[in-house]
Amino acid sequence: MTTTISCVIPCYGSRDTIINVVDNLRCEFYSRKDYQYELVLVNDASPDNLLDILIELTKTDSNIKVVDLSRNFGQHSAIMAGINNAIGDIFVFLDDDGQTPPSQIWKLIDALDDSCDVVYGRYEIKHHSLLRNFGSSINDFMARLLIDKPKKLSLSSYFACKSFVVSELTMYKGCFPYLAGLVLRTTKRIKNVTVEHKVREHGVSGYNFRKLLTLWLNGFTAFSIKPLRIATVMGMIVASFGFFYGLFIIGRSLFFVSEAPMGWNSLMAVLLLIGGMIMIMLGMIGEYIGRIYMNINNSPLFVIRERYGFDGVKVGSKS
Repeated sequence: MTTTISCVIPCYGSRDTIINVVDNLRCEFYSRKDYQYELVLVNDASPDNLLDILIELTKTDSNIKVVDLSRNFGQHSAIMAGINNAIGDIFVFLDDDGQTPPSQIWKLIDALDDSCDVVYGRYEIKHHSLLRNFGSSINDFMARLLIDKPKKLSLSSYFACKSFVVSELTMYKGCFPYLAGLVLRTTKRIKNVTVEHKVREHGVSGYNFRKLLTLWLNGFTAFSIKPLRIATVMGMIVASFGFFYGLFIIGRSLFFVSEAPMGWNSLMAVLLLIGGMIMIMLGMIGEYIGRIYMNINNSPLFVIRERYGFDGVKVGSKS
């Protein structure tokens, strides 16, 4: 039986690159006749005329399908929309900007075997911006700390997985998806293969600091309560310090006659420190409560405005 590979590509602001990415993918599959393929392109409410380009692509190849989202939901939600409209035996996820070259796709697919369910591409040389590289480093550190990512495992947006992993991902009904967290809680049979990472030829990355921060919060509040535990431990440490410092002040007043200095500066510093920690802890708790509220109110993970290339089926939505 022929194996079908579904390539899911979230698209945003890529009118100058997506045609080249699709053409390169099609060439790769033409070279391997033992596989069937489908390309699921998800338009994440791109502000340019990208949707028109994607629709034209569906007219050139019946294996190309387009999912048009009603608004910008973000990369991970767009991927979730794509996998909910794909039917492959193996899934490959890559970017729309050409930095994750389709020529490397077989390295990922061929590495999937009985001992491996997910294969992430590891870049020897990354051609991201300094902000993106810094964000990736912070994300990697926090993932190891909070969601138990193996230290030697490198996560990236270029990866392949088996269909049962995707079936588990589609079970997620929250509105704050974080793919790495979903994958890590599904299987531990994950490995890396080295792939090329190309220099961006057109445009700039859609990830700014705000989006990176949102991604971190999605991952660590949806898949771990360790931030709350850390806040608890920090509160206990500060409270203990205050208790013993109070004992020190009482002892000094009892056994030393000399008047203690006023200490206004040190008092303000301690108040600011404790006040800041309290605000951080309250903010963290509020973040969890807010996300619980959003999920209870059934905020949509994504909403599909229209689908193209699905044999006449056009309108659909997903909450």
